[in-house]
Amino acid sequence: MAEVLLQNLEKRYENDAHAVKGVTLTARDGEFVVLVGPSGCGKTTTLRMVAGLEEITSGDLFIDGVRMNDREPKDRDVAMVFQNYALYPHMTVFENMAFPLKMRKVPKAEIKTQVEAAAKLLGIDHHLKKKPKELSGGERQRVAVGRAIVRKPKVFLFDEPLSNLDAALRTQMRAELKRIQRNLGATMLYVTHDQVEAMTMGDKIAVMNKGELEQFGTPSEIYEHPASVFVARFLGSPAMNVQPGEIIQDQNSSYFTSGKFKIKLSRQYQSGKVDAGIRPESISLVADSNDRDCVTGKLILIEPIGSVTHYYIEREDAIGGTFVASVPHGRIPDNHAMLGDSVIFRIPSEAIHLFDKESGKRIS
Repeated sequence: MAEVLLQNLEKRYENDAHAVKGVTLTARDGEFVVLVGPSGCGKTTTLRMVAGLEEITSGDLFIDGVRMNDREPKDRDVAMVFQNYALYPHMTVFENMAFPLKMRKVPKAEIKTQVEAAAKLLGIDHHLKKKPKELSGGERQRVAVGRAIVRKPKVFLFDEPLSNLDAALRTQMRAELKRIQRNLGATMLYVTHDQVEAMTMGDKIAVMNKGELEQFGTPSEIYEHPASVFVARFLGSPAMNVQPGEIIQDQNSSYFTSGKFKIKLSRQYQSGKVDAGIRPESISLVADSNDRDCVTGKLILIEPIGSVTHYYIEREDAIGGTFVASVPHGRIPDNHAMLGDSVIFRIPSEAIHLFDKESGKRIS
């Protein structure tokens, strides 16, 4: 396998649309790197530049230390798996998987060995004589992955391969793809708009927005230390609560204030307007407001989700806005709140993430 290095990668179209803006990242040998972001953020365009299906406007692409900007797709030693599977309907599963090897004039005996080995790895060895129309969506996707595996490329590229599957099958296929990646020791670049796929599958995650790379790191790094308000809101379900406010100084301490809410921060910050982010699971419902880190609100929605309940709370002060608290059943107060009730919720100071009001970037 191989390392993939993107250096200041740019993509502009003739209408001056700036699809990708200076993306720099490294997928190390054997890493599973997920490009995630909303529709139109440039993630698929970035993947297609790696594959050679889109021309690179500027910047450099290296695979295994070799500059690939001017190499034809067939000469880059990458294999791409598409969203729509792209299987030949008139061919059997065996013929579909064997096709790239046949085009390379690989001996028939070797083709048979490689296809059967890949099919066994994917659990579709009993489907080799079937046509794609006889298979389920998950089985077709396995065939598409198998066709890529038999080529033994340096890099695998996946463009939203699970988006056509139902929820249960997506969960199953996520685990399957991760297992296959570990077994092969493969370098994989994987595009999705689904944050759950990104968080559960990626060794590293590249969060993109409007053509730019907002943050690149491990799932835990990005979740626990989001680099911007966009990243904070995009990754996490429910999304991070973001509230406007300001930092004020009082003697030798800094405080975040928002309406009636005032909380002492763990260290000194410069005064000024900021946005504060709080993960829903960091918020707790309490029985009384003796704690200074508490604020009251009206309960406007309750969502029981298995072992956790999401409480949607509308602030009862001049600032307004809605908070979401994700509370495990064992931490729900004895006086069960009902819709429309006034409730008290507490936000610990260590749970607050601060972002610059103008740039949206994290204040470290």
